[in-house]
Amino acid sequence: MNHRNITPVSEFLLRGFSSNPEVEKLLLPFFLFTYLLTLLGNITIILLIHADTQLLQTPMYFFLSHLAVADLAFASTVTPKVLENIISQKKTISYYGCLAQMFANIHIGNADSYLLASMAYDRYVAICCPLNYSTIMSHKRCLQLATASWTITMFHATLYTFLMSRVEFCDPGEIPHFYCDLYPILDISCSDSKVIDLVLLTEGVVEILGPFVLIIISYMFIFYTIVRIPSATGKRKAFSTCGSHICVVVMYFGGISFVYFKPNSNLAERQDTWAAMVYTMVNPMVNPFIYTLRNNEMKAALKRVIKRHFH
Repeated sequence: MNHRNITPVSEFLLRGFSSNPEVEKLLLPFFLFTYLLTLLGNITIILLIHADTQLLQTPMYFFLSHLAVADLAFASTVTPKVLENIISQKKTISYYGCLAQMFANIHIGNADSYLLASMAYDRYVAICCPLNYSTIMSHKRCLQLATASWTITMFHATLYTFLMSRVEFCDPGEIPHFYCDLYPILDISCSDSKVIDLVLLTEGVVEILGPFVLIIISYMFIFYTIVRIPSATGKRKAFSTCGSHICVVVMYFGGISFVYFKPNSNLAERQDTWAAMVYTMVNPMVNPFIYTLRNNEMKAALKRVIKRHFH
């Protein structure tokens, strides 16, 4: 707990990426370009999956469309405010705006985890139980998994937002980060954070590690099944259906681990600003291109849609 003067806070100051305005202005074109590519890539995937009625109406692409929505929303909770603060150099966010940003960040970020776990389960059923795939991965089952991904994480985000709304903050209310996240906000709190710390160590860890463990278990069964495939062609085909998903999982959980699970007792230092930037801005931009550039069905569907509308 910080022993500083407790002051009612109506807004917070976001420290940002650098105390030098000129350095941040140099970063402005990169952040803007990243966000525009994020919009372009994820909106294209969403529209393409809904427009194509031949190849992309399968459970894998159903979950991919939800993942694209999550990535689009995730980047939009952070990047526009970063751009605004760099341009205006005010670097402020209102108290309720900060809570709203934290809620959206936790909700959408964790929904990503559950959607990636649902996609891993889909790949497990497709490779390990191919004869029963259409029965197990019915449209009803897909809707249930997607609904659970969004609903469970909404309650999780609501819990943390409620807990954070009860704490008091110390003057001057300067958050050592470029957006409102749990650890940087806790660093300027003057309230006893034992309850929140306990929740972070229990429910929070389960919320993040739960989907990751499910993904690991799914891929253990998948790799075991692939190894037993007699033909090299069959093995390559099976691996190719998982390649894009594995890349996204490694990037996503690698970023989370680096940002949130670094062993450090100083809360301010637990948030690596640049790693968080990759996690919140770069990953949502890269994911659509991983799925489209490595996926022949997506590329064929894109060509078909373009041909239908421009020829």
